[in-house]
Amino acid sequence: MRFEDTVTIDAPAEVVWGLTVDVTSWPTITPTMTRIDRLDEGPIHVGSSARVKQPRQTAAVWTVTRLDEGREFTWQTRRMGMTMIGSHRIEPDGEHCRNTLTLDVDGPGSVLFGRLFGRMLQSSIATENAGFRARAQSLA
Repeated sequence: MRFEDTVTIDAPAEVVWGLTVDVTSWPTITPTMTRIDRLDEGPIHVGSSARVKQPRQTAAVWTVTRLDEGREFTWQTRRMGMTMIGSHRIEPDGEHCRNTLTLDVDGPGSVLFGRLFGRMLQSSIATENAGFRARAQSLA
């Protein structure tokens, strides 16, 4: 099951990328994140992990599985027997960029999970993307 949101941001891709890889600042960008603690140091890389606390949820450890510097950042976690994969994809477009956030949920129970929580997840992703857009445009 996939949830996705794309927005155009009136800011250079480099600004959005800087916000994307600074995961510990996300709680200041979006209300969908309460706290994020990196479990390693240095720049984000494949294998980096962070403990993510979101409203009304227990904390989960997310681990980076793909990183295409300046363009894409993907990480995943396992919850309730399902694998959740979150991606941030940035596409430069002159002085602007497109930011696409996706959440893929796979595994036993994912269809039922999607039916029960799909609208909330879609809304959360849109809220996150709106937060990234607002912060990037204020910095540009």
